[in-house]
Amino acid sequence: MENRQSSQRSYDRLEKALSRILGAVKSISKLSQVLAYASVNVTISYQKIKEIIKDDPEDVLLLADKWRLLLPVRTAKSAGWEDRVLVLKDEEKYEIPNLIRYLVKDALDTGQWNPEKTIIELFKQFEDPDWEKIAGLVRSIAENAIDYQINGNQIKNICIQSGLNNRVDGLIAELKAAGIISPKLASIPDVVGAQSPIYELNPSVII
Repeated sequence: MENRQSSQRSYDRLEKALSRILGAVKSISKLSQVLAYASVNVTISYQKIKEIIKDDPEDVLLLADKWRLLLPVRTAKSAGWEDRVLVLKDEEKYEIPNLIRYLVKDALDTGQWNPEKTIIELFKQFEDPDWEKIAGLVRSIAENAIDYQINGNQIKNICIQSGLNNRVDGLIAELKAAGIISPKLASIPDVVGAQSPIYELNPSVII
């Protein structure tokens, strides 16, 4: 009984944290339980979601996909978010992006959704030599993005302004690995216009 009450308090804290970015949505309590499981196991199956929430997973998965909290494992071409194929049926699996996993674990303990704190923790795990600068870098990327999109030249300029001009390619790779950005490979006209790759920002870490 005590463990069950402790788990419920953790879910309540995560629900409070998620409400900061999602607002008052009816699926948020069920989503909290699903994300808590995924934060430990990295992936979660459609059947497991049904078992956890005791309901149809559609609303939870649509919400999680919209906010890039969970990503379908199934892809059309690349591992980019835009190429992930959301299928709502048994046998499908979904994965939690790296930084979201850190955010969820922290929120289960604190009731706070704190990207800056968790970015620092994750990039320390990456053993990035400039980990103390990354949260500020991400903040600048977010400030320069339009509709959660930014091009590679803009990121390069931000890196230069942050004193990281010799590490642009490596930092972009780490930002992708963290689940903070993802290339939008289908945006060919935008890429041609910008003469640079276009990246999508994860809306759940840019707040």
